Amino acid sequence: MEKSVMVSALALFFVCFVSTSVGEIFDELSAGQQVLDVEAALKLRISRSKVSAQEWSETVQGEEKNSIVLQVVHRDSLSSSSNTSLVKEILQERLKRDAARVDSINARVQLAAMGVSKAEMKPLNGSSIDARFDAKDFSSSIISGLAQGSGEYFTRLGVGTPPRYTYMVLDTGSDIMWIQCLPCAKCYGQTDPLFNPAASSTYRKVPCATPLCKKLDISGCRNKRYCEYQVSYGDGSFTVGDFSTETLTFRGQVIRRVALGCGHDNEGLFIGAAGLLGLGRGSLSFPSQTGAQFSKRFSYCLVDRSASGTASSLIFGKAAIPKSAIFTPLLSNPKLDTFYYVELVGISVGGRRLTSIPASVFRMDATGNGGVIIDSGTSVTRLVDSAYSTMRDAFRVGTGNLKSAGGFSLFDTCYDLSGLKTVKVPTLVFHFQGGAHISLPATNYLIPVDSSATFCFAFAGNTGGLSIIGNIQQQGYRVVFDSLANRVGFKAGSCLA
Repeated sequence: MEKSVMVSALALFFVCFVSTSVGEIFDELSAGQQVLDVEAALKLRISRSKVSAQEWSETVQGEEKNSIVLQVVHRDSLSSSSNTSLVKEILQERLKRDAARVDSINARVQLAAMGVSKAEMKPLNGSSIDARFDAKDFSSSIISGLAQGSGEYFTRLGVGTPPRYTYMVLDTGSDIMWIQCLPCAKCYGQTDPLFNPAASSTYRKVPCATPLCKKLDISGCRNKRYCEYQVSYGDGSFTVGDFSTETLTFRGQVIRRVALGCGHDNEGLFIGAAGLLGLGRGSLSFPSQTGAQFSKRFSYCLVDRSASGTASSLIFGKAAIPKSAIFTPLLSNPKLDTFYYVELVGISVGGRRLTSIPASVFRMDATGNGGVIIDSGTSVTRLVDSAYSTMRDAFRVGTGNLKSAGGFSLFDTCYDLSGLKTVKVPTLVFHFQGGAHISLPATNYLIPVDSSATFCFAFAGNTGGLSIIGNIQQQGYRVVFDSLANRVGFKAGSCLA
């Protein structure tokens, strides 16, 4: 009898043990894979459609007063275009411009690491904007495909008094805010009429002998009276004009004396938008200038490519921080104050931490080189070469059952998913200092590059030592930049404010 009871108990224990073990195995497998909806992804096409003009802002009241919410829209407003060759052509041009932006960021970081300061930068000379800044002076860095536009996400705000509402590109990798202005020696096409400073009662040029003028990286003075600015971008775009102060209007709130560039000579890849809203950490950025109103806090949730024109939000102030967001410390580069640095400590692929990628490969060195930044203007995440290769190889192992395809532009890992409705792919997680992590949706790292079901692993390596978390991987997350508390936060599925 006792023996029978013992056997039954052992059998029950064995069944429970096996069931638990099998359950754990299945849980681990489930945690290591996720489903990519191939058919849904292939419905996305690139379009040049315009978004109707409107005031895209509101003022938040109640406990979170002194906050503003702006809508954010993807530059291209996805549609159902079926022109396959156009889709591929546009994507290739964007990836070229993306590579140029990364090259520019690498150069800025490396120059800063070498000790090149603002004071050592060459000032502007001469007496005429038209004479000084002829387009041929910038031709060496111009990249083809100008008509497609630069900057992936934009918002809308009012400039001047009375306010003229206009579209502005969002960029965490830039500090200076600027807008195209009349009279214009050379301006690209934009959706709204050009801003006329003469028609604004609050427009003021900044005098040369002021601390505000000296904050510019590169500045000059026309007739030794008024301050001028110049900003050049790695994709060949540039803007030159008068450094000024002006009033900005968000539907329920007016912000006075904001320093911005009034560009009279603008060229390159900003087609459609009137200018740029600098969201960097420098003293001339919009978050820094409005620190008294919004406490140097803002957040955005970038519109997913599948949102089909749906707007999400950019929030300034206390309301920018969602409940239950997870945070990692915001780091500083003592040589360069524009970028938002974080400490990436590891990567998991298929539910397994890649121990062959040490946290040290992502750290900034004593000179200010290396490190990891979060950037709204870079599309494709770049990882330092050794980390990228290890992550890519692990992903390839987990997709060994999928049909391989040739590379596409900067993507070296692509798949032919034609005829498939869904596929299972390895999960991918970024781990940050302090325990924060981002679990990426499959659509954020396996993207279609044509309408023939060619999908590519949307990452690339970077030889410069710097790693950049781009906007494709940020989609669907609210990303919080809290300079007051020196932290960066993440909240999944929090796009609609």
